[in-house]
Amino acid sequence: MMKKIDPGIFKAYDIRGLYPGQLDEDLAYSIGRAYVAYLGAGRIAVSRDMRVSSPALAAAFTDGALDQGADVVDFGMLGTDMLYYAVARDELDGGAQITASHNPKQYNGMKLVRRQALPLSGDAGISDIRTMILGDRIPDGAARGRRTEARLLDDYVDHVLSFIDPAVIRPFNLVLDAGSGMGGLVAPPLFDRLPCRTSRLCFDIDGTFPNHQANPLLEENRRDLVERVVADGADAGVAWDGDADRCFFVDGDGEFIAGDFITALLAEAFLRKEPGAAIVYDVRASYAVKDTVAAGGGVALMNRVGHAFFKKRMREENAAFGGEVTGHYYFRNNFFADNGFIPALLILELMSVKRRTLSELLAPLREKYFISGEINTEMADMSAVAATIDALAERHRDAHVYRMDGVSVEYPTWHFNVRPSNTEPLLRLNLEAETPEMMEQKRDEVLAFIRG
Repeated sequence: MMKKIDPGIFKAYDIRGLYPGQLDEDLAYSIGRAYVAYLGAGRIAVSRDMRVSSPALAAAFTDGALDQGADVVDFGMLGTDMLYYAVARDELDGGAQITASHNPKQYNGMKLVRRQALPLSGDAGISDIRTMILGDRIPDGAARGRRTEARLLDDYVDHVLSFIDPAVIRPFNLVLDAGSGMGGLVAPPLFDRLPCRTSRLCFDIDGTFPNHQANPLLEENRRDLVERVVADGADAGVAWDGDADRCFFVDGDGEFIAGDFITALLAEAFLRKEPGAAIVYDVRASYAVKDTVAAGGGVALMNRVGHAFFKKRMREENAAFGGEVTGHYYFRNNFFADNGFIPALLILELMSVKRRTLSELLAPLREKYFISGEINTEMADMSAVAATIDALAERHRDAHVYRMDGVSVEYPTWHFNVRPSNTEPLLRLNLEAETPEMMEQKRDEVLAFIRG
């Protein structure tokens, strides 16, 4: 008899929980079966990150998929964006990456995609798998499938390098922090092909995370990187999260760079290569993004938060690039999927062709756009979340108010978005104003209203 399953591990964009309490080998086996049943899949990819529990969960998931009748191509240990590349490049029916992304070491999970690396989500796929498993209604499978092994690191490195002209890259001094995660697999062969000098932190792949957690959005996890950039007088620092599908930057002064500003720089990089391109950005972002796109002659398209929504919109619009403020960056020529290494290469190329430091590229943005960053507020329950969003819309009805994702409020000199978490009773505020003083004042006013 299978133990009781916590339905809360089936999230909006992935499956994630504590190992082995919430997610163990028995459940991984069932998810493998249900996933294949949902897709009607013939041939899928399976890969895993560096977590201590990942080999056992990957083996159990694979066993379930094989028993359900799918053929499985086992790619071994990969970053998540490498799995997306494998599924799309090899025209597989889908793929599963065993990972808990940036979560602490006691967690594990799965990111699941269908053909062309399109994500399964809570609306389409993950909820169906959950229903099958919780209702003990996984249909009988076909004859057991066949498992083969494949590798793709060299091809993947060639692919990401195709986004730039390596010959123009200047001999920068860089500090790289892989956080003991999958960045340590890709960054060495990639940066060995560039003329940059690199100091490499936490490159030993180790799922116990002996140095710090692999979540560079948290300041304490960037401390080593910032200190080394300053000590070395480096041109820039780059850090990756655990499964290396997101990258984060600090400039030569050791200042962390908001994802909004990286999105703006990447938009500029694309518009230099492809004038008039469509660029998708998220509803939380600084006006720096749409203003940069307009100045570069591109088409800026605001979108709901979340990779399922981004990938769909980019396909519909044939957008060259899309960026979310959380460090997910999507590329048309990467099968519209997100990638954690292409952004680093494009930023180095932009610094090279403009002959500017990262601080100099950012200066016009930092002098004009003052952003709060994302600030979370816990609410009593989901009904309080909905009521607060309605109250915010009513309170600011003299502004331009719209409901693309939560509520967005725009005044001539400041604007904000408040949106609910997909998984818990939380409200997330992002606010921007034209002076630092106004930003702080309006941020505090809106937070006081939310928390009142």
